[in-house]
Amino acid sequence: MANIKQQKKRILVAQRQRMENLRYRSTIKTYFRRLQTQVDAGDADAIAAEHVALVKLIDKAAAHRALHPNTAARKKSNAHAIVARGPQVAVKRKRAAKK
Repeated sequence: MANIKQQKKRILVAQRQRMENLRYRSTIKTYFRRLQTQVDAGDADAIAAEHVALVKLIDKAAAHRALHPNTAARKKSNAHAIVARGPQVAVKRKRAAKK
């Protein structure tokens, strides 16, 4: 436990920054799910709006260093790939029976 006033303040600041970074990361995951849902639905305007919002959020997170720049670039590339790939059909596999 910190016993110096500045250390105690620094702990509070670090905690606040950790929570902000967590919010960025969590929100980015949510936006990815929303983008995939829109792509599966097929509405071009909604897809474009979701993609722009996701890229904007990723750039903001990278600017605040919540994400490493390479991670941000990878996530933006993945978002573009989701849009370019188009709708995905979920395929359920049957499990092999155990003997």
